[in-house]
Amino acid sequence: MTPAAKVIPIEPHGPSRERRRERPRGRPVLPQAVAEVQSALGALPLRRDLLIEHLHALQDRYRQLTTAHLAALAQLLRLSQAEVFEVATFYHHFDVVREDAEGRYPAPPRLTVRVCESLSCELAGAKELLARLPAMLGAEVRVLGAPCVGRCAQAPVAVVHQRPVPHASVDTVELVVAAGSWQDEVPPHAIAYASYRAAGGYRLLQECAAGRRDAESVIRALEDAGLRGLGGAGFPAGRKWRLVRAQPAPRLLAVNIDEGEPGTFKDRHYLERDPHRFLEGMLIAAWAVGIEAIYLYLRDEYAGCRALLERELAALRADPPVPLPPIELRRGAGAYICGEESAMIESIEGKRGMPRLRPPYVAQVGLFDRPTLEHNLETLYWVRDLVERGPEWFTREGRHGRQGLRSFSVSGRVKQPGVKWAPAGITLRELVDEYCGGMAEGHELYAFLPGGASGGILPARFADVPLDFDTLQPYGCFIGSAAVIVLSQHDRAVDAARNLMRFFESESCGQCTPCRVGTAKARALIEQPQWDTALLEELSQAMRDASICGLGQAAPNPIDCVIRYFPHELGHPPSAGGGMEGA
Repeated sequence: MTPAAKVIPIEPHGPSRERRRERPRGRPVLPQAVAEVQSALGALPLRRDLLIEHLHALQDRYRQLTTAHLAALAQLLRLSQAEVFEVATFYHHFDVVREDAEGRYPAPPRLTVRVCESLSCELAGAKELLARLPAMLGAEVRVLGAPCVGRCAQAPVAVVHQRPVPHASVDTVELVVAAGSWQDEVPPHAIAYASYRAAGGYRLLQECAAGRRDAESVIRALEDAGLRGLGGAGFPAGRKWRLVRAQPAPRLLAVNIDEGEPGTFKDRHYLERDPHRFLEGMLIAAWAVGIEAIYLYLRDEYAGCRALLERELAALRADPPVPLPPIELRRGAGAYICGEESAMIESIEGKRGMPRLRPPYVAQVGLFDRPTLEHNLETLYWVRDLVERGPEWFTREGRHGRQGLRSFSVSGRVKQPGVKWAPAGITLRELVDEYCGGMAEGHELYAFLPGGASGGILPARFADVPLDFDTLQPYGCFIGSAAVIVLSQHDRAVDAARNLMRFFESESCGQCTPCRVGTAKARALIEQPQWDTALLEELSQAMRDASICGLGQAAPNPIDCVIRYFPHELGHPPSAGGGMEGA
């Protein structure tokens, strides 16, 4: 037999698939761009989950993201250029620019001024401010409309680069621009680490770590107090701790401080005043649940709070009261959808903030596919008080058959807007009269939003309904994060609904068709002088039934409430089921 012939592989269509993979895909990567990216990143590790931090570093230095820098970053992280580009273009605060035919990039604007377009700011004159500022500030200053910046009690608000301008006018914005000081200040009245420790702070955490308290008693205190998640969903906190604690290690903790719901600013309020009360509650949760690492996700609009947290975390690490787990502070990039827990987790992992399908739930498969305890800041802020003072301290408060205390973010047509710490079950009328100094001069109560943009709109005749979890659902509304926006006889619910639907259309992540197309279609329909209410009701039901997450499911609430409770604004007679009797 003749020896077998040597087989030589033939590549009839060019190099093999394996060899093609070795070639860089996309645009050529320039050595100069690689050097510039490496310089901007500094000591930041080249990790996939830090992609958004890398993009911030480039945006901060160059005031924009060039496609050359994105290609270089993709090479350094061993990611596809498409993936880096998708993430960069998903978030509002990244400016991606392309070169022209001659390879030149446009010069970035010298300065960007953002004017908040949320409902509270629109009531206070944001539209006029947004219309007048471009001509007053000149071509070198870019003026943009922006979604809620979390300062609704100071409406209207402009943000000059990172510096917020409360109660903004053309004159005050011009002064800040001319001054050249455009960085947000560290909140001056925050209780620092040394002062917090001197007043007994972290003593409870030390008792837990030393075994003088056990996890069961701490979790039971939360359950007996009835503490529920205060970011909007209202899931019982103690039960959530038990669920995650029962999962296999390693377990992680993700803290959501991305309060982008229009009308909400309570997390910022507490963070600016007593950051270590929140941090101690966070570390007690980590101890009780057996957490191995903690991730703090802070919205990019809170630049001063970010500097505060960086400073206070450094002080905590320098003199830890107990051994600390790793704590990472992550920076959001302008995406309301990242207030949803699974979208936030995607963002922490360096991806587009798109909600995940459930099941599995975050408590089972969350951050980096590990069981994850997720909370907003305020929920953890109350842990120390509930355990030290006992659940009775909390439950003896309340009105109209409800128990506990609530933090209401109140804005709109009231004399004294702000965060109001009031009994659960308080009515809107009581909240305005007792905590807000009454309605603003010349304004009478006409309507109110009990739960921010997604919580619905109710007429004044419901001002005596208790405000709490589960009390507003019979009326087609919910309290959510307790963001209360008050409207007067000078406002229209139709205009409020239009403002809110523009917001939802802009902030939809686009992942699911019912939300992506539904918000755009709903916005177009309600911009018309006459509403096609039958079509809107059909569209609302489709969005509720088929949207992946709460954004699409709750976005129709303002429209449904206008049709149900404000038909006179639409030129239609009240329906037979309208009013209190049909609620």
